Amino acid sequence: MLRKILAVPAGLFFGVLCISAIEKLGHYLFPRPEGMKADDMEALKQYVETAPLMALMFVIIGYAVGAFIAGFSSTKIAGDGKKIYAVICGAIFLLQGIYMMYILPTPIWFWILGIAVWGLVLVGYKLALNKK
Repeated sequence: MLRKILAVPAGLFFGVLCISAIEKLGHYLFPRPEGMKADDMEALKQYVETAPLMALMFVIIGYAVGAFIAGFSSTKIAGDGKKIYAVICGAIFLLQGIYMMYILPTPIWFWILGIAVWGLVLVGYKLALNKK
C-alpha cells in the first residue's frame, strides 16, 4: 500500500530531477544574459523571446526525459502494473508546463512539443512493465 501512495510523488521527484539537470546543462551551454536574476519575470520573458533555438530545445528535451522517467519510476515503485500513476504524473507535469508556456512568450512549435512530450510517461510505463 505504501508503494502505491509513494509512486506518484516519487515519479514527480525523479522527473523534476531529470528536467532540472537537463535545463542546467542548457543554461551552461546557452547562458542567460549576465546579471539576469532567475526570479526577474520581465527579464525572463525578454530572454525567452530572443533565446537561441537550442536553448529552448533543452527545455523540451528536459520535459521529454522527465516524462519518461516519471512514467517509468512511478510504475516500478507502485509495482502493480497499472498506468494510473504514470498518467497522474503526466497530467501534473502537463498542467505545470502549460502554465509556464502561458506566462512566458513561447513560440507555437514550443507549445506543440511542450504538450506532446508528456505522452512519454506512457512509454516509460510500458518499459517499466517489461520484465527482461
